[in-house]
Amino acid sequence: MNNIIEESLKKGISYSEYRSLVKTLVDEKSTTGDSKTEALIEYTKLNDRRMKRWDKTLKIPENLEEKITSFDSKTTWLVITESWCGDAAHIMPVMNKVAEMNENIDFKVVLRDDNDVLMNQFLTNGSRSIPKLIMIDDETNEVVSTYGPRPNKATKMVADFKEKHGTLTPEFKEDLQVWYNKDKGQSTLEDLANMLSKLETSSSL
Repeated sequence: MNNIIEESLKKGISYSEYRSLVKTLVDEKSTTGDSKTEALIEYTKLNDRRMKRWDKTLKIPENLEEKITSFDSKTTWLVITESWCGDAAHIMPVMNKVAEMNENIDFKVVLRDDNDVLMNQFLTNGSRSIPKLIMIDDETNEVVSTYGPRPNKATKMVADFKEKHGTLTPEFKEDLQVWYNKDKGQSTLEDLANMLSKLETSSSL
């Protein structure tokens, strides 16, 4: 496992490099990933706008800011994603903002379809769901936590809908985007801040 992560980290790019990549793909009418369908190209274009908006407008409440800045273990956040992923467009700007607030967090991005072996180690209910955040302790190179592909509240919404209807409908997916817009990244912020707090507590025991 450590070798897989080490190799993936070598390929990792910064969030700003990832944003530049997505902008370039939009200009070229293309997308990341093995499949370059018109639909995925359109999603990449839409997601570029979403990320641009969240990069500018995300607000951090004071109580969460304290949890985020007090974390003091050197860690790397390795995020598996693709430019066409709707969930990632809402979540990655939040992850990046948290990493920017704490100099102990090094934020790296890799693409799912270029990292099959890594992705297969971090499946969600057997699925290659993204974005997936892998949190690595820099001293031990051990994986100390994972997060994604959605905030806990959205995960419950999806699970409840699937249980009732069997599969996600286009209408539900639209409703989920509306939820993300209303939530303004706050659920993801809470999840990440709580994850850092738990790790901080367990390391001090």
